[in-house]
Parts: sequence; C-alpha cells; structure tokens
Amino acid sequence: MEDSMYQRLKQACKRLEEIDKELLDESTMRDRKHFRDISKERAILEPQVEAFNKYEKNQLDLEGAIEMSHDSDHEIAEMGKEEAKRLEAEQESLIEKLRELLLPKDPNDDKNIIIEIRGAAGGDEANIFAGDLFRMYTRYAETQGWKIQMLDAYESDAGGFSQVSFMIKGKMVYSKLKFESGAHRVQRVPKTEASGRIHTSTATVLVMPEAEEIDVEINPNDLQVDTYHSQGAGGQNVNKTESAVRITHIPTGIVVACQTEKSQIQNREIAMQMLRAKMYSTLLEKQQEEIGNERRLKIGTGERSEKIRTYNYPQNRVTDHRIGLTIQALDRVMEGDLETIIEALIHYDQAQKIAGEN
Repeated sequence: MEDSMYQRLKQACKRLEEIDKELLDESTMRDRKHFRDISKERAILEPQVEAFNKYEKNQLDLEGAIEMSHDSDHEIAEMGKEEAKRLEAEQESLIEKLRELLLPKDPNDDKNIIIEIRGAAGGDEANIFAGDLFRMYTRYAETQGWKIQMLDAYESDAGGFSQVSFMIKGKMVYSKLKFESGAHRVQRVPKTEASGRIHTSTATVLVMPEAEEIDVEINPNDLQVDTYHSQGAGGQNVNKTESAVRITHIPTGIVVACQTEKSQIQNREIAMQMLRAKMYSTLLEKQQEEIGNERRLKIGTGERSEKIRTYNYPQNRVTDHRIGLTIQALDRVMEGDLETIIEALIHYDQAQKIAGEN
C-alpha cells in the first residue's frame, strides 16, 4: 500500500473517533444540520476504517505466515508458504476495496429524487416519448422496490406529457439515477405519422436530489404564490376550487406548480418541496462550476441541452453517447430494464475518479 493511502486511512480512523465523541455531546444533538452532516460523514468513514482494520490484522498474519515459511520443518514451511500466498491475495483485494472506499462520495447519493421530464423537439411525438420515459423510470423504480409520488403533470392531447414531475423514494435512489439528466433522443416512426417515415424527437430529463429545509434557506417574502383551478385529471371536485398552486421564487425566477392533490395546502407543500429541490440543484451546479468541469462530470454535465442517449426503435438499439455503450435491447430498456446502462455509468464514473486520484 502506498504511504499516502496509508496516511489517509490513519486519518480516517482518527476522524471517526472524533465524530463518535461529538455525537455524544448534547450540543451536537441540538444542531440538526451539524448532526446530520457528521452522521453522513461517519457513514462514509466507518466502512473505510473496518476494511483498514482488517488489512492491518491481515498484515500481521501475513508476517507470521512468512516467518513460518522459513521454518526448518519442511511441512510447517509449506503450510506457511500456502498461508502467505492466500493472505497476499487477500491483501491485494483489500487494497483495491480501500482504494474504492477512499474515492470522493457524493453526499446526495442516499437521497430521494424529483424527476422532471419535458417533451422537447418534435411536437406531439416528443410529448409521447416523454410519456414513454416516464413509464420506463416508473417500471425501473418498481423493480428496485422504490415508491413513486406524482407531483405535477400536463398531459398532451396526442398522448404522453408536455411536462411531468414525480418523486422517487427509496434506498440510494440518487446514486442510481443521477446520470439520467440531459436530452434523450428517440428515432422511430411516430404514432402520429401516416407515411411511415422515421422521425427524430427529443425529451429532456432533469434529476434533482430531494432537499430538506436545512439544505436551502427560502425567505417567504421572496415568494409569489398564485392559486388556480386544476386542469386535467381529478374530476369535478378538484376543478371546483382553486386548489392548484403556483409558486414563483422572485430572486431566481424559478417557477413550480402542483395540482395533483385536492387540498390547496397539500399542493402548496409539494410545490415547496419542488422549489427546494430546484434551488438546491442550482446551488450544486454552481459549486461544481467552482470545483471545475474536469472532475465534475467526465460522464456529462447533466444539462438539458446535452444529448446523452439515443433510443433507436427500428434497430431495437439504445446508445449512451457519454460512455460509448450500445445494447440491442431497446424493448427491455423501455420496460424498465435499465440496470445494465446504470451500472455501466456508475463503473465508468468510478474508473474516472480512480484515474484522477492516481
């Protein structure tokens, strides 16, 4: 193990001890944000320290096995050689694991997410494709045991959505879907096209980690709140009253709306949740720009304008342009079988981070 890596792990052990002491302090318990932050830090450090302790123990065992391999008794020496060989292989595996554990962690990986999908270039076909993407993500969420909560939806007359927003709740949701932001392109014969020509349309996807009140400070005086009658699904009970809520954050110009619930209070709560997520996402983008684009996304910027993936129906093909991955399984992908693509993106990102560390 390199000395720099060894020193980082020794520092991790020291920091874990400091955090455990802080967590016993009553003042830490009273500071919600600090308590949450150091609890997250502890969750990252603990597996590093556990693996390092195992490495240290194995190192002692390895030294003992090497000493045994020089024993004057041939049988004992052979046993020592075999044990040393096994422990050396285990040490290499532990070093590789520790190298991965030391990679910078995204503090939002364990958060729920809000996804916003919009039909973009292509008119009705783009909206239909936005609906297909919505179905794809909800199917994938079902396979992961995650929960879906509709936040806002504007259905298109031809099918699909001009815009749909929804939350996905579950374990490590953001870690899996954070690379989905960007422009998704579809190539197929549109349902609205009678001549059978292949068209290209796009829909944009924005994935935002859920933000708590302690993540984003919002001054109520900066908000313009409008209420109106809900449109679309919900029936007469919804449309009778001004239950839909639109909130504009005046300093940034961010606008959110919700009309999925019958209660104006519930719609306002959901709209505030969406506003916090959008403001938090904007804050993260600014932080990433300060850090610099190189580390930020060797996978992609996540901006709406960036074409990240093409779904080619005639050839049953999906291509992720950021990592050069092509699979002939579009039919399965659109049914929510996204794991191959998601795992490839995660592994690529990890490989780039490891390369950046060396």
